[in-house]
Amino acid sequence: MRIEEDLKLDYSDVLFRPKRSTLSSRKDVDLKRTYKFKYSKNEWSGIPIMAANMDGVGELSVAESLSKFEMITCLTKQHDVNKLKKYKKLKSIYKNLALSIGIKKEDFERLDKVLKEFSFIKFICVDVANGYSEHFSAFIKSVRDKYPTKTIIAGNVVTADMAQELVLSGADIVKVGIGPGSVCTTRIQTGVGYPQLSAVIECADAAHGLGAHIIADGGCTCPGDVAKGFGGGADFVMLGGMFAGHDEGGGKILKSNGSKFVEFYGSSSETANKKHYGGLSSYRSSEGRSVRIKYRGKINDTILNILGGVRSSCTYVGAPSLKQLSKCTTFVRVSNQFNETFTK
Repeated sequence: MRIEEDLKLDYSDVLFRPKRSTLSSRKDVDLKRTYKFKYSKNEWSGIPIMAANMDGVGELSVAESLSKFEMITCLTKQHDVNKLKKYKKLKSIYKNLALSIGIKKEDFERLDKVLKEFSFIKFICVDVANGYSEHFSAFIKSVRDKYPTKTIIAGNVVTADMAQELVLSGADIVKVGIGPGSVCTTRIQTGVGYPQLSAVIECADAAHGLGAHIIADGGCTCPGDVAKGFGGGADFVMLGGMFAGHDEGGGKILKSNGSKFVEFYGSSSETANKKHYGGLSSYRSSEGRSVRIKYRGKINDTILNILGGVRSSCTYVGAPSLKQLSKCTTFVRVSNQFNETFTK
C-alpha cells in the first residue's frame, strides 16, 4: 500500500484568474477548433463539445441539434443498422457522429455490420467504465487493425500512463474520467477515482506528447466547468447531465406537483442494465443512479448558454480563441466557488 500526497484538483477546487484582455466583445471569440488525428489522419473542424453516449443524450435527435453547431454526438451502443436506417437525415450529420461499442465479440460484430452499411461514419468510440485492463488495450489494437482510417476514441482512464498505453495501442482520442459524472456512483461503490481536473491536465500532457487528443468526460455542472476542462488542456469536453432532460433526448416526461420531469440514469445503473441487458449479472453491482431531472424543453437554449459561458471565460483571461484558452489559463485554488444564498 502507498499513498500519493501530491495535491489533486476537481473543477470545484479552482477558478480562472482574470487577466488583461484586448477583446472588446464575447462575439469576437472563436470557439471552433480544427484537429488532425494521429492514426486515422482524418481532419475534423467544429466546436469540440460532445454529447455522451448515454440514454437520453446520445440520440440521433440530439445529434441533429448539436450538428447545427458543429458539435459531436457519441451515439448509444444500441444504435444498430436497423435503427440508423430509419433515420433519414444521417448523411447530413455523419461528420459529427461517433458509433459506440463495448469490448465483447458481439460489439465488434455489430460495429462491422454498421460500417459495412454506413462506411462514411468516421468516429468509433470504444467505451468501458474501466480502461485499465490488458484486454481493453488489445481490443483497441484489433479495432485499429480492422479500421485503419477511422478515428478511434477509447476510454475511460484517468492517469498519464494509461493515456499513453491507449494511444500506443491505436487510440486517436483518449476519454478521461472515472466517477465524476452526475449519475455515476463508481466512486461510492468501488472507492476508485481521480479528481477530474488533475486527470485532464495529466492525461492531456501525456497524450499531446504522443500527438494524440483527449476528451474530458464527466464532472461538468455548469458552463464554467466546461471552460475549466478546456483550460486544463482538454481537446474535447463531453457532457451527459448538462444535455439531459430535453425534448430531443426522447425520454418520457413525468408530471409531479405541477412540474415536469424526465428520468435520467447512468449507463452502469440498474435501470440501464434492465432496459438493455435484462438486468445486472449476479457478479456485478450497479455503479450508476437513476434520477428525475427537471424537463428543460428544447436543447438549443442549453447549447447557447454553454457556448456563451465558454466565450465569456475566454474574454476574462484574454484568449481570442478556444485554441488559446489553455495557454492563457492560470487557475487559483479556492474553498468556495460562488455565493449560494439563493441557490438552496
